[in-house]
Amino acid sequence: MPERHDAILGELYDVVIERARNPESGSYTNYLLDKGLDKILNKLGVQAIEVAIAAKNGRKSDIVYESADLVYHLIVLLAASGIPLEDLIAELRMRRNYSEDNKG
Repeated sequence: MPERHDAILGELYDVVIERARNPESGSYTNYLLDKGLDKILNKLGVQAIEVAIAAKNGRKSDIVYESADLVYHLIVLLAASGIPLEDLIAELRMRRNYSEDNKG
């Protein structure tokens, strides 16, 4: 049976929450959480630009690599903001259902 698409996202979210509760020395996640929202937002913005540059350059492997960084930093932002990953997934599912319902 194929793995659900959001399973790895949930796993990463859980790691971020665990790091927030039980900091680990040398953890990049803890570094971001300790520096706060401004640092997280800065890194999120940088990663978004790096995805755009990778797309412009047309190297699929770079797009995938930079997209993974972007998604990771988005997960850190959600966790730091107290937003459960399920809220994001529910919003995406709602939009998908709306799109399917309004074809025509």
